[in-house]
Amino acid sequence: MMEFVLFLGLCFVLGGLAVASNPSPYYGVVGLVLASVAGCGWLVSLGVSFVSLVLVMVYLGGMLVVFVYSVSLAADPYPEGWDDWGVVGYGLGMLLVVLAGVVVMAGSEVLVGVGTVNSAGLFSVRVDFSGVAMFYSWGAGLFLIGGWGLLLALFVVLELVRGLSRGAIRAV
Repeated sequence: MMEFVLFLGLCFVLGGLAVASNPSPYYGVVGLVLASVAGCGWLVSLGVSFVSLVLVMVYLGGMLVVFVYSVSLAADPYPEGWDDWGVVGYGLGMLLVVLAGVVVMAGSEVLVGVGTVNSAGLFSVRVDFSGVAMFYSWGAGLFLIGGWGLLLALFVVLELVRGLSRGAIRAV
């Protein structure tokens, strides 16, 4: 099991590097999907299965929307792949940053005492399920504010990308 969790962590870091190396959106979405699936698999190994399922649905749904939008705006006849020198340079720079972080974290004692979800004792209800109940009871106002902000952002983006004579929002 430990090897599988380490493999998921490696996939998560490689997916992040694939996005941070700044390739074309066609290739960057592969890194996003790899990182999100590996991160959600890591959460499942920690015992947070419900939150992992919700995150994978949100990540993949959101990433599909962002991917379609970015591909429609960046229609390159010759997209940059991971084998271009600029992308390789970004990737090596980010890899050096990640390795420096691993070296710094290996010397510190930050990760001492990290456990799973229910490592503090016996519970009758799992912690991640009670967290979902707290989202719905205490966070209703924040959900409304967040939804309103997302709706406003949608209209702003639609207004910014419309053409000179016609657009997504137009008077009939």
